[in-house]
Amino acid sequence: MNSFGQRFRFTTFGESHGVALGVIVDGVPAGIKIDLDFIQSEMDRRKPGKSEIETARKESDTIQILSGVFNGISTGTSIAMVLFNENQKSRDYDNVKDLFRPGHADFTYFAKYGIRDYRGGGRSSARETVARVAAGAIAKLILKELDIEVKSGICAINGISIDEKDFDFNHPKDSEVYSLSKDFDSKFKDEILKAKNNHDSVGGIVALKATNVPAGLGEPIYYKLDAILADAMVSINAVKAVDIGDGIQSVTLNGSQNNDEITKDGFKTNHSGGILGGISNGDDINLKVYFKPTPSIFIAQDTIDTNNNELECKLSGRHDPCVATRGSVVAESMMALVLADMLLLNLSSKIENIKKVYC
Repeated sequence: MNSFGQRFRFTTFGESHGVALGVIVDGVPAGIKIDLDFIQSEMDRRKPGKSEIETARKESDTIQILSGVFNGISTGTSIAMVLFNENQKSRDYDNVKDLFRPGHADFTYFAKYGIRDYRGGGRSSARETVARVAAGAIAKLILKELDIEVKSGICAINGISIDEKDFDFNHPKDSEVYSLSKDFDSKFKDEILKAKNNHDSVGGIVALKATNVPAGLGEPIYYKLDAILADAMVSINAVKAVDIGDGIQSVTLNGSQNNDEITKDGFKTNHSGGILGGISNGDDINLKVYFKPTPSIFIAQDTIDTNNNELECKLSGRHDPCVATRGSVVAESMMALVLADMLLLNLSSKIENIKKVYC
């Protein structure tokens, strides 16, 4: 499957070392101002090669809108966007064309299809997420109309964590490592560079927050808001776990501690992460997304080839020593995409909503 969403739906295409990557976004209401500068700024947040903690691959990731926009306004038809790869070095992968890189999708793609694009992983490469960020920018333009905002940042790298009370969601835009605290910028960078200098990699945790989300978003029973958010996050390359609200920490609490008591002014606490029964409750939506260490490392590892021969894998090429940093922008985009979809789905939940349009 290359598509995600129901009412607000996007389909991505392209490979890491192919000619181009792109996305088709369906369900965008007509009349939305499509700010190309904003979309490009989102692409720039994710694009590679900006610093020493990222892959050395240089891509401008210049987005082009092909359809669905006229005079800067959405027409209600499909919005198609494309960007062209400019800095492929496919020869870097010649030595792995017949073997399976440990920690990658090489083995499973070959088991499923009997063929694979070994150049950077092809479709399984994290470069596919560039199309998600483009789609997410469109979703954010819709959310902006309702004053809903989604923000993200790094709260932990390689076990070094920021206390939640110290999260500053305005800081990542000024941080080379997308950190949620200025005090952790150098700590996180040092951890990433230490792994890089050792030809290794590290994992990290991304925290997400959506504010001003109305109560009532989510489609029980099989399209719950929390279930689809978890689906969206785990679909991102290298993501292995998701916390919603207190997440796994909630199992250490009693019900009397975990329940969010309600007053006429709202909830006293937010252990639920803004979601109850799969439906938003009007509080902030809080998530944590866990990224594993980048599987592309420059340490020799045991593996097999396509003929089941045992051999040693020695990688070359250009890779992020920590995918969580740029992955935070992708996670943020996926959260925006889910919320846009849920907003449109919710319009038909009450007859009075329909009457407002047709009566």
